[in-house]
Parts: sequence; C-alpha cells; structure tokens
Amino acid sequence: AELRKASKRLTCHKRYKIQKKIREHHRKVRKEAKKRGRKKPKKDPGVPSAAPFKEKLLREAEQRKQRLEELKQKQKLNRQKEHEKRRKLEAKKNAAKIKEKAGGKESSGKSNAKTNKLLDKNSKKSFCRELEKVIEASDVILEVLDARDPMGCRCPQLEQAVTCSGDKKLVLVLNKIDLVPKENLEKWLNYLKKEFPTVAFKSATLMKDRTMREQLTRRRARVDLSRTTERFGSKCLLKLLQEHVKTQNKAIQVGVVGFPNVGKSSMINSLKGVRACNVGLARGVTKSMQIVHIDKQTKMLDSPSIIADPSNNALALALRSIINTEESGSADVFEGVDAILNHCSKQQVVMHYSIPDFKNTEEFLTLLAQKRGMLKKGGVPDIENIAKVLLCDWTGAKISYHSQPPESQRLPPYLTEDKIAEMHECFKLKILEEENNNTVQALKYPSPASSIVFQSAGMTDGIIEENKVIEEASEWENMETSQEGEEEEEDFTESDDDQDDVAEEEKDVKEESKADVTRKAKLGNGQTSPTNSEKQMAESEHSNSLSISLDNTADEDDAYDFNTDYV
Repeated sequence: AELRKASKRLTCHKRYKIQKKIREHHRKVRKEAKKRGRKKPKKDPGVPSAAPFKEKLLREAEQRKQRLEELKQKQKLNRQKEHEKRRKLEAKKNAAKIKEKAGGKESSGKSNAKTNKLLDKNSKKSFCRELEKVIEASDVILEVLDARDPMGCRCPQLEQAVTCSGDKKLVLVLNKIDLVPKENLEKWLNYLKKEFPTVAFKSATLMKDRTMREQLTRRRARVDLSRTTERFGSKCLLKLLQEHVKTQNKAIQVGVVGFPNVGKSSMINSLKGVRACNVGLARGVTKSMQIVHIDKQTKMLDSPSIIADPSNNALALALRSIINTEESGSADVFEGVDAILNHCSKQQVVMHYSIPDFKNTEEFLTLLAQKRGMLKKGGVPDIENIAKVLLCDWTGAKISYHSQPPESQRLPPYLTEDKIAEMHECFKLKILEEENNNTVQALKYPSPASSIVFQSAGMTDGIIEENKVIEEASEWENMETSQEGEEEEEDFTESDDDQDDVAEEEKDVKEESKADVTRKAKLGNGQTSPTNSEKQMAESEHSNSLSISLDNTADEDDAYDFNTDYV
C-alpha cells in the first residue's frame, strides 16, 4: 500500500495562537523602529547660483546622464539580440521536428537556397557587385573622406578606375570637419584641391522629423543639439553639381562611394533634408545601391562600402574594413586597438581617457574597463567588450583626432597634370574655394590641444572588382557543399543536425579561447619585442611626426566636450 503524506491541517486553537504571536512580533518591530526614528533621504541641494563654474558643472551632469542613457540603450539592444537568437534557435528546432515528421527533402533544399541568398546579400562579393553598378551608372562620383584621416580614406584603385574612364568626374568630400582643428582642416583642403575638386562638409547625424521634435521637447533646453541637427557645406556641393548639370545640358547621376563609417548615407540625408537612407554606427549598414532624387536634374546613388584589401596593414584593417565587432574574434579586435594606440601620442591618449600611464594594450584596456565600469562577474574587467566599444568610438563621431598632410605633394602614378586639368574642367574653382571658406568660418572646432595627434598609414588599398573576392565566396560554397554531401551520404535526421550545431558552437568557443591565450602571450611580450605596426612606422617616410611622452596628468572626462575649448 502507498504511504500517504502527512496532513498540514491544524486545530483552530493552534492556528489562532500562531497568528497572535505574529501580530505581537510585528507590533514590537514597529515600536523599535519608532524609537530609533526613520532617517529621511537627503534631497540634492543642487549647484548654488553663486558657484563660479555652475554652467560647466551642469553641462557635465547632463553629459553623465546622456552616457547612462546610451549605456541603457546598448544593454537593451544586447538583450533584444540575445532574445532573437534564442527565438531563432527554437524556431529551428520546431522546423526540424516538422521536417522529421514530413520526411521530405525538398523543403530542406528550399531553405538552403534561401540561406544562400542571404549569405550572398551580406557577402563581400555582393558589395563589390553593387559598387561596380554605382560607378558604371554615375556621371560624377563623390569620394567621401573622414577629415580626421583623409589619406587613409582614399582608395587608389577607385580613383584610378574613375580617372581612366574618361567621361566621369571625381570630387572629394571632406566629411566630419567639426572633429578636427581649424588649422588642420585648412591644410588638408589646400593639399587635396591640387589633385581633385574638394568640398568641406559636415553632415547632420539627426534629421528633424516628428519623432525628433518629441525628443527635443522632452530634453532640457541646456543641451546643445546644434552639432547633430545642423549641416554645413550642402549648399556648396549642390551648387557644384548644378554647374555640372548646366555644362552637360542633361540630368546627371551622382555616385557616393567610400570606406565604412565615413558618412556616405548621412551626407545624402543632409542634402535631401530628410532621412532617406538608413544610417548607423555598425559598419556595412548599406548593402545595395539606393537611388535618392535630390531634384529634377540630380539623382544620388548610395553604395555599399569599399572593401579593404586583406594585404593592408593592421591600422587600415582596423579602421576601414567591413568587420562586425560583435561577430569578429577577440584577437582581431585587440590587434586593431593595438595598431591605433601605436599610431597615437601616448600622452594625449592618457589625458583624453583620464587613466594612469600604461605599459601595453592589455593594461590600457583593463584600466579603461575599470574606469567605465565594464566588469564581468567577480569584478573582472571586460576587456573584450571595451575593445569593441573603443573601435566603434574611433570609427564613429565621438573622438576628435587629426593627422597631418604630407610635407611634399607627390602625385599618384595614375594622376598626371592632364588628368588633373580634366577633373577640374567643368567646375568653377574660385566659387568653390569661396564657399569652402564660408563653411570653415561658420563652424566651431575643437582646440589643437584637445585633439589627439594621429599618424596616418597612407592610402588604403581596396577591392572594387568582383573577381578578386571569388576565393572568399568559394569558402562559403565549399562549407555548404560539404554539409550537403554529409547529409546525402549518412542521411542524418534533423535532430542529429541540431546536435552537430551544438558541437560546432562548442568548437568555436574553444577556438576563441585559444585565440585569447595567443593574444595575451603576444601582448605580454609587447614590452620587449616591437610589434608589426611599430616596424611599419619605422619604415614609413613620416616617422618623424610623433614623439611619445609618458608622464602626464588626467583630463576631466572621457567624452570630448564640444561646447568648450573652441578656437
């Protein structure tokens, strides 16, 4: 016979007795609390009006609030991504069960075709194909350059293809000019205009619409949003294009090309005055050609980013390649951060991030993670995530740094005096220079002391032709064909495939851990043996441009304050 569980029923006498004891205990606790007296939380008195730096303190407090909001939004996005991943895995499992019941192989073939299409859309081969379409279809090509490192944003393969075409014009657009000192901007304009027509531009990162107005009303009036909503140089560029329309006597198509995160889509949005193209901090947001009508005579063609050649140095690959920081390995991200630090003044980096002196890249990331509160369980600094954040900051519009133009003007081999005259032919250069001067005078700039001195690695080689990225695409195809062959030979069920996926994920984790070990070993030996980027700096012609000094004090804050220290 089965044993019955003991009953929890009590007699009324016992239950009432327990309730009485509880009431007495609560009464006793309330009396003791009344004797002690409750301490009310102290209210924040705020900054007194007689304080000498009241506005500065309020601005700093507002910046801290904005940073907290940004962190919350990032955490929210990460949670959403994790949720989506889980949902996709569950959907895969459910689909596997349904297919197992149906026992049909046709449906699996269709799903493979869909994944192939998605892979093809996000592949570098597809990016090259779309870029070729833009170059072929356009009459004028705007090469967008980041004003902080214009030489590093130039692609010799693209410039050679345009100049040799014969009937196409190339114009350089120097974007993000509000992030460099005024003197440095003027030097670069004087240097670049000797080769191609150059336009100084500052795009609006936030376009005004209904949602924007609601956000503006919620925020306080003290926050200066002029930096994100105002655009400069758009009138100058539109005049330049209209002049070309008059000389051609027909409607023109203008292609916008450049490396990732130089501001191609933001520039089109600024010219249109509306958010016509998707923009974002992530690299490679634009995946196909987009046509935007500016007016009856001009069409803008937005293009995917130029793909950086793998043979480039570590610095060029860190700043200009289409890498997803979330999916890329930690070793690649660390190499990128190491290359950036080796090309900067150490003294200015220490001052900008308000951290003590560091010996190597790992120590720098550890100090920065501790300062920003990016910690794992047990208070361990999360150096992997802080490295990804730092890379995003350097390619985005957060950090102010500048590079110096070369001392002597050396023309590339594909540029001759005849080609330069041909590129300047249809444009009124005097009007362009006047408009550029007006743009330069209208903007506010960071002071040279607050902008980090950066040593450029020179022009970045890019891949424009689709044929040159066949090897990379064939790797995906080989992986897919090998998977299909295994399925046909062994006739695995869908549940077995799920187990294989789990095993592959475990292998990836092991490989990543191995990569971390090798990376730490490299960084540990960084004090004695020079890195590859240091060798390249020693071999380069501009090695005399920087001198690293170690001792300095910390600056006020991490983020650059655009409302102070203006020239």
